[in-house]
Amino acid sequence: MRHTRPNSRAGRRRVRLAAVASAALLSLLAGAVPAGAAAQQSATATTSAASTTSGLDRKALHASLDAFHQAGMYGAYSSVRDGSAQWRGAAGVADIGTGRPMRPDYEHRVGSITKTFTSVAVLQQVAKGRIDLDAPVGGYLPQLVPGERGRQVTVRMLLNHTSGIGDYILPAFPKLVTDPGQALDEGRFRRMVPEELARLGLAAEPQAPRGTHAYANTNYIIAGLLLEKVTGQDAESYITRNVIRKAGLRHTYFPRSARIPGPHARMYESFYGTIDPARDYSVYDMSWAGTAGAMVSTMSDLNDFYRRLLGGRLLGAAELREMKTTVPAYEPAPGQEVAMRYGLGLYTLRMPSGGWYWGHDGGVFGAGTWALSTEDGRRQAAIGYNLMKYERFDEDGKPLPDPIGTALVRHMDGALSGAPADRAPGASLMPQRLVAPEQLRR
Repeated sequence: MRHTRPNSRAGRRRVRLAAVASAALLSLLAGAVPAGAAAQQSATATTSAASTTSGLDRKALHASLDAFHQAGMYGAYSSVRDGSAQWRGAAGVADIGTGRPMRPDYEHRVGSITKTFTSVAVLQQVAKGRIDLDAPVGGYLPQLVPGERGRQVTVRMLLNHTSGIGDYILPAFPKLVTDPGQALDEGRFRRMVPEELARLGLAAEPQAPRGTHAYANTNYIIAGLLLEKVTGQDAESYITRNVIRKAGLRHTYFPRSARIPGPHARMYESFYGTIDPARDYSVYDMSWAGTAGAMVSTMSDLNDFYRRLLGGRLLGAAELREMKTTVPAYEPAPGQEVAMRYGLGLYTLRMPSGGWYWGHDGGVFGAGTWALSTEDGRRQAAIGYNLMKYERFDEDGKPLPDPIGTALVRHMDGALSGAPADRAPGASLMPQRLVAPEQLRR
């Protein structure tokens, strides 16, 4: 791994990272597939795409997952369902050093998909009358969120990211700007408490004014502290008992140490090529993510969860309606429609073939996840992969062609629709949520 020393090279690297951040921000907010994906196709996935929109074309699913690996992803596992039919597959390697193959049942760090679980827990308390979605956060947590902000920011604003609160990621890892590898190495076994993360985020510069959607992990750290205040229980323990167990999930949990106890892949972080070669961060203290993104799960468990959630088995009808009440996730270009809308820990997204799906994505150091479902929960797809921030940019910060992102979207689109579109209609939408490039901007 390259390390930068404090000289003129560090200044050049800072400029390059800032350029990368600016370009990547556009692709993260545009709302479709990874930058460059619209102009590229995987021949394997194209020739093997399913010709119908019902049932599972297992040959096509295997082919498109393999195309994801062949495009440059180290390894991936995927689970797809249509009614009672299920397909699970894996491609590539779990360990680039030994060549250990991927397995479809591996446990995986699912990052910001944790937010859907946290939101369900908060909405359970809404149903009990202990939390009011439109009540000021300061009324529940006056010492943490005092003053005008405490009076103006509501619980709903936390859950749909319209609070105007900044993100704690860069303040928690300040060296990400100058030396990402060193920043991540130094944080590997660091223990952080939610109150510390919340205060860092509350002191950070907001990405957008209050009332406008701007994704910030701080919102869900505060939501976890809100849960603790109204239930008198540790937030992660409450979510485990009342959401994870209620959903009947057997391989989903908040890790108690830096290690994943179950079978899993190594997880490699490239950070847009600034960590070269990509380094394994599968052992990492996830207290820095907490109720915003620390959970471990499997792809089959995620499909179970979203099916039961959208089927009304985890929340009442009124609370599920609130969860699916959305705001635009970005400002579209003139003449274009918004292709992604964010609800309460859950978003709806238009895929390239035209269908709209509900779910969430997640990204932590070395691990990416994406889980989507039809609104009725019948057709679902979840994928996990073990190389993060694989995208590359030129010296001006413009995104280079991205065959990995193209193959990822083609697999998910085909898994959900049965027949993915040959071309993506817009710029990029598969964000890597927990550590996004825009957080590097000064």
